[in-house]
Amino acid sequence: MAWAGRLMAVGAVGGAAAGYVGLVTGAVPLDLGVGRRTRPLGPQYVVIAAPRETVFDVIAQPYLGRATRAMREKVAVLERGSDMVLAAHRTPVVGGRLTATTVETVRFTRPERVDFRLVRGPVPAVSETFELTEEAPGTRLVYRGELGTDLWALGRWWGGVVAPRWEATVAASLAAVKQEAERRATLG
Repeated sequence: MAWAGRLMAVGAVGGAAAGYVGLVTGAVPLDLGVGRRTRPLGPQYVVIAAPRETVFDVIAQPYLGRATRAMREKVAVLERGSDMVLAAHRTPVVGGRLTATTVETVRFTRPERVDFRLVRGPVPAVSETFELTEEAPGTRLVYRGELGTDLWALGRWWGGVVAPRWEATVAASLAAVKQEAERRATLG
């Protein structure tokens, strides 16, 4: 009988580990709608020495245009409409040992706004906005969002784990947009 207890303990640990990996990678989304808590994401902003149209084009290119090889490794467009796409975003997590895949709708309002809404991921709800306004020497790009988790205190804790990583990923994206938009502006 002792072997049965050990087997159950191993099964429980294995199940918990599989659940954690599934949740972190977005493969097993948990959206119960019970005890929903939200927390802000951002704001973050960058001032980019490039015209607003150029900045918008850089943001939209992987979704509406031809993505670079590097972007195709990060973003896969699953469905495309005239002003909105459904896209899978792949992000390395856990020191690069795992890849989180989020599926989001991305809506484009040229040239001032790009909206993202989570469909599937490590948390049940995320909505985000990139707002572009003209500001010397070019464009101010402001990121704001909201992240929602379920299960009261447990969800608040999980949001505290996910949010800093989510915001770090956004900060890296903003830096990449700034670099590419400014590069294009100097060529044009």
